[in-house]
Order: sequence, then C-alpha cells, then structure tokens
Amino acid sequence: MINGKRYHRSVQEATTKRQAEKAEAVFKGELLQGRYKLADGKKYLKLSKLIEIYKDYSKQNKITYKADIYNADSFLEIVGDKTIDEITPNVIEKWKKVRQNSKAKTSIKNGYKELDRLVAKSSINREMRSLSKMFSIAVDNDWLDYNPFFKVPKFREENKQTRILTPEEEKVLLKKAEGTFIRPMLICALHTAMRTAEIKQLKWSCVNLGEGYIDVLKTKSGRPRQIAISDVLRDELNKITKLSDYVFTNPKTLNAYVNIRDRFVDICESTGIKDITPHDLRHTAATRMVQEGIDLTTVQDILGHANLRVTQRYSHPVPERKKQAIEALNKYYVNTQEVA
Repeated sequence: MINGKRYHRSVQEATTKRQAEKAEAVFKGELLQGRYKLADGKKYLKLSKLIEIYKDYSKQNKITYKADIYNADSFLEIVGDKTIDEITPNVIEKWKKVRQNSKAKTSIKNGYKELDRLVAKSSINREMRSLSKMFSIAVDNDWLDYNPFFKVPKFREENKQTRILTPEEEKVLLKKAEGTFIRPMLICALHTAMRTAEIKQLKWSCVNLGEGYIDVLKTKSGRPRQIAISDVLRDELNKITKLSDYVFTNPKTLNAYVNIRDRFVDICESTGIKDITPHDLRHTAATRMVQEGIDLTTVQDILGHANLRVTQRYSHPVPERKKQAIEALNKYYVNTQEVA
C-alpha cells in the first residue's frame, strides 16, 4: 500500500515468505522511484472505454457477441463509469448482489423483454466469465495490473438433472409444431446437434444439399466444422422457401430469427412437455449418437468441442446401459463361481 493505493506484482521465483518479502521491498523501492508505470500519475481507462474496446473484440471473434454487449452494458449501468482500477473485488461483489435480485430478460426485436423470474445463478456466472475476459484484455495490454474477477468466487450452481427428449416427446413436439417456422429448426437441432445460435445464423451458402453436408462457420469456438445432412433434414430443407441468405428467415424482417425460445416454450407447455430448453435438443442429439455406439471423438467433431472432456458431459449413460453394465459384473461373478 502506497498513499492508500494497493499495487500488485507476482514473483514466481520466490518460493518462501522471506524471499517474497525481499522481493516486495525491492519492488516498492523501484515503484517509489517511478521506474514503473504504476506511479501515482498513471492514467487508467474509463470502464466505458474498455467496454467499447471489448465490444469490438467480441464482434470480431465470438458468435455470442450480443450477449457480451448486453453483459457489458448492464455492468456499466450498475457500477457506473469508474476508471478500471476502481473496479475492485468488492465492487464486483456488490454488482453480483444487484444481479441476483434482478429480473431475467430475454432478447426481442430492438430490445429485451423482462421475464417473471429472477436471474439464475448460472446466468450470473456466465456474465462473470464474459466480463472477466474483458478485464483480461486490459491486463494483456498493460492497462491494468491484475484481473479483479479472478478474486471473486462464482456462485455454486445447483446440479441440473440431465434432460433428454424422448422419442414419444419428439413425436408430440414435432406434430404440434407442424406448419410453424420452428419445426424445421427443431429437426435441424435434433439431426445435427448444432447450437441454437448456429442454427439461427445458418446461411444457404453453407448448405450443400447435393453433396449432403453443412459448413458451420460461425461457431462458439471460432473453429469451423462440417456436418452431414440426414435424409430427414434434407427433406425438411427442401420444403423451405428461400426468402433471404438465411436458411431460417423471419418473413416479417427478412432477417434471421432473434428469439425462438419463447415459441419453443409455448409449444412444450401446450403439449405437457416440461423442463426442456432448445439447448437440450443438442444434448439429446449428442446422447443418441453415443447410445448408438458412435465414438466420442466423432461426436466431439460434430459438436465442435475443443476438449473431449466437454463432450463426455453429453454422453451420460442411459439407465438401461447402466443396468447392462451391472449385469455384466454379475455375469462375471457367476462365471468365476462356476470355475471354482
């Protein structure tokens, strides 16, 4: 602490407390001599300026940039336009408390609609990851000495039960969606395991019906991938009238659909299908592939995961397979007894 201001530096070479204290004394002396940019006269960016930079980065590198923009604007509205060095862990904790007591919102055309429920802890954790990336950009460019989000713990999330659409539910769901814009999107999700954002942004230029594949270019990871087109999906795509560059075009705006979740929820509620989201269709598709014996490496490639460990979350064994596994152990025991 110098003049009431806290400075941070890590010394990886120090392996004991005594060595760290010596390094601190040297660093403090150099700091007071003005050898570092951390001297009292250093100019820090305003939060609004960092957000402006982050928005440009997100638009250029992420398919989920709209969520990043909303998260950053919401953060600025709550904490105010401070300099970035004033965004301390305590400020972030206060922001968390405000968000925890805020109403959830969903995107609609030209804005957001407030929902009749509070923001979920999992949503706040996603916002924290987004905002943390913004401050990491500041650290990487030497505009800030450390990322304050690294000091703030995320909420403990409640374990969510794995939800997979059953064949019977799929039949009911697709029948109810007959004649609506969402039906071909549901089939696309169930037959490609694509993310909802990827489906909404899919363009005809990326669909090769002749050779039977889809090029997914706008991905969460930034890495393109190619997915085969099933016969069912091909038939569905052939029925679509081309209104714009987007495969699934909103006829009112001639642009991609912004929000399909509300329509999806309405259909599910009207058919008695509970506790399922559009993302669960991707989970369903991945699980079905694994159940049919498709190796995880292939499933990983289709899903577009950089890490196989992430893919394994989508491959929970169904109860029948678990039962078969235990029966295999029982069979092994019986065989050993017969040999004895």
